Amino acid sequence: MKRDIFEEYAVAVAKEFHLELDSLFKKSKQRNLVDARQILYLLCVDRPIRLSFIKSYLDDHGYDVPHSTIRHGYKKAKELVEADPDYQHLVEKIKKKCMI
Repeated sequence: MKRDIFEEYAVAVAKEFHLELDSLFKKSKQRNLVDARQILYLLCVDRPIRLSFIKSYLDDHGYDVPHSTIRHGYKKAKELVEADPDYQHLVEKIKKKCMI
């Protein structure tokens, strides 16, 4: 069940950031990819999906990161959403679209 939620969020985030789903899980520090992944972490943690599950789902997509990276990304995304109304709107839009 949590995997389905993760996958739906991943597809929605990729679409909103105009990315291919595979590129969302590419080892890259390009700002748009980092922002997209961090928004994905935020959505999943707020759902709530445990960090260990998020890590496992990322691993399944070939993106291996430690729990600390997910935690840090969540905090950064939270700061970004609180500071920027455009990101706040984006997160709300994705949440509404993914009413599972």
